[in-house]
Amino acid sequence: MPNLRELLRVPGGARIDLTSYDTAATPGGPRDKAAGLAATAALGPRLAALQERLYAASTGGDRRRLLLVLQGMDTSGKGGTVKHVIGLFNPSGCRIKAFKAPTREELNHPFLWRVMQALPQPGEIGIFDRSHYEDVLIARVRGLAPPKVLDRRYGQIDRFEQSLVEDGVTVVKVFLHISYDEQRRRLLERLDNPEKHWKFNPGDIEERALWPAYQEAYEIALARCSTEEAPWYLVPADRKWYRNWAISTLLLEHLEEMDPAYPPGDFDVTASRKRLLLDSIADPGGGVPEGCGRR
Repeated sequence: MPNLRELLRVPGGARIDLTSYDTAATPGGPRDKAAGLAATAALGPRLAALQERLYAASTGGDRRRLLLVLQGMDTSGKGGTVKHVIGLFNPSGCRIKAFKAPTREELNHPFLWRVMQALPQPGEIGIFDRSHYEDVLIARVRGLAPPKVLDRRYGQIDRFEQSLVEDGVTVVKVFLHISYDEQRRRLLERLDNPEKHWKFNPGDIEERALWPAYQEAYEIALARCSTEEAPWYLVPADRKWYRNWAISTLLLEHLEEMDPAYPPGDFDVTASRKRLLLDSIADPGGGVPEGCGRR
């Protein structure tokens, strides 16, 4: 299996051109959809086992956890990733947060405040559907903050993510790169299927008019905030099967590098085993437990 992190990593520093990335490409991926679906399913047991080890390690004092940040244009598959990829994990060990427009309370705090409230605890896998990057994406496109404030936020984000890494958080940031035409096709699918009307917002059409501005905002954010400690990964998202395989593989690579270990027991295993082997089914009063009476 190729090192997908190296294939999909966005180089930091210099501005990138998103038009140079093929949204339908399958770098490092299986040969076709059928193979991709099978490969993704095969990753499930390995991911689940690593998640269990991560959670178990936290009971022994290991503070490490993983945070998956998903960003992308509407219909790029943030929700689909949560459904198909995070579904491979035990949901009790996941902390999922979908960020919407900030509430009045959230607006009364610095922009990173609401993100801090949603961070995963030790042993958990956190998933952000949108994130703190909205404050340099939609805020830039819609003019919700002056240029000086926006420019300052990139540095604040970098320092914030650095502090997470220093506190034991493995940050996996994924930009789901979808094409303009593929987004139209997916929006039409929602309109043509009454069962998907709830997912459609007429405002999505207005947002498409701002596509070039959003692409520019993403190019700036990816370049300014793809760091050594918390790089961005660009996942071509026109093919849903590849998107799911790629993100599953990225998570596997990071969890394998973390290599969490089961903590040793803090009790006498031999003595506990001996007690169980000598255990009697009789209750302390000498009677016969309910359900074990004579017939």
